[in-house]
Amino acid sequence: MDRRSMLNKVFTPHRYSQGAAKFTNALLRTQDNKEVRFYDDLIKGKQCVINLMYAQCHGACPLVTTVMKRTYRDLKDRMGKDLFFYSISVKPQDDSPAALKHYAQMRNVDLPGWYFLTGDAYDIETIRFRLFNMGHIGVDTDFAMHSGTFRIVNDATNYWGHAGAFASQQHILQRISWADPYKTPAEWDVYAQKLQASINRDVKKYGYRREF
Repeated sequence: MDRRSMLNKVFTPHRYSQGAAKFTNALLRTQDNKEVRFYDDLIKGKQCVINLMYAQCHGACPLVTTVMKRTYRDLKDRMGKDLFFYSISVKPQDDSPAALKHYAQMRNVDLPGWYFLTGDAYDIETIRFRLFNMGHIGVDTDFAMHSGTFRIVNDATNYWGHAGAFASQQHILQRISWADPYKTPAEWDVYAQKLQASINRDVKKYGYRREF
């Protein structure tokens, strides 16, 4: 399945989603130089994890990309199907699609369901503010302050959350799972059985439930 067919799959937003009014519908370009609309093509009805980066960053960005790569590996069966990663350049004036393609390939993260995005500087700044606004002028005017945060969205359930990029892997996966699609009763039953089996193993080995 190619990236375009992943984007063209029909996803249904929540009835109370704020849609493009919240997320904007800015025209962006992927690392493959494909035009996409931010809400219509990337957010609408989808579950996604979003981070900010730029290709020539030699600080947090490569470390965060490594965390996302590990998270991608843990969730690989879902990637590009009902879960997507979006890495948005906060230096679009420097980061062409080709530059982002090079960044992704050098780190072995040019993967299905993971899009590196660039576009007009004003549009990127608008997206950055709407998704990562902390309500503090000192933080919100410094794009580097948001590099260590993942924004987690599920437009189908109208969920909006976040995770620290340098939190434990278990914590990051848990935060993403909170945005998962609603489970049917049968799915909850399977989940509860697996959880109980995990608890039983911990109790048998340690005498108490080790992980939450």
